[in-house]
Amino acid sequence: MKLARILPLLCLCGLPLFADAAPLALPAVTSVPTPAGGQEYTVSLQLLAVMTALTLLPALLLGMTAFTRIMIVLSILRQALGTGQTPSNQILLSLALFLTLFIMHPVAEVAYTDAIKPYIAEEITFDQALESGFQPFREFMLRQTREEDIGRFAEIAGMQQFDKPEDVPFTILMASFLTSELKTAFQIGFLLFIPFVVIDLV
Repeated sequence: MKLARILPLLCLCGLPLFADAAPLALPAVTSVPTPAGGQEYTVSLQLLAVMTALTLLPALLLGMTAFTRIMIVLSILRQALGTGQTPSNQILLSLALFLTLFIMHPVAEVAYTDAIKPYIAEEITFDQALESGFQPFREFMLRQTREEDIGRFAEIAGMQQFDKPEDVPFTILMASFLTSELKTAFQIGFLLFIPFVVIDLV
């Protein structure tokens, strides 16, 4: 009973101590302009950008690599073999993922050499690293994209034809690349499917 009466008094006596204490201030997220005209972001904002990129990683994997083409071709090949669900979807996903890593390794190596490594060494800014890191993937996507697909999406967006590949906006390139990948994947799958159909007919 005595302890129950003393505790409220102790709390009341301690209130002035908390009242005199200075409020804790969290550092604000800021971006500082660089002499070259760019922006240098704080570590907190860079960490936020990295976490956001991780959440978008599945979409980037589908939209900027050969994963879509490989997965569709493997699925059609499984249907052509008539094996049902063998190999399973998990095995197909794993196989497509590792084949994608093998195909995209030269592109990722260039991105690491030109963007990540200089940024870690503090030789370039975050904006420069981001631009240099996307450039190898952009070149890969341009090599795998049909010109008519780029022209079609540019027409839908109300844009004129582009003089150079570097002038193609990333949004149009992404949509054109995915469309071209779907076309190529189904063409490859169709060519693989025909021999099995002929064997079944014979």
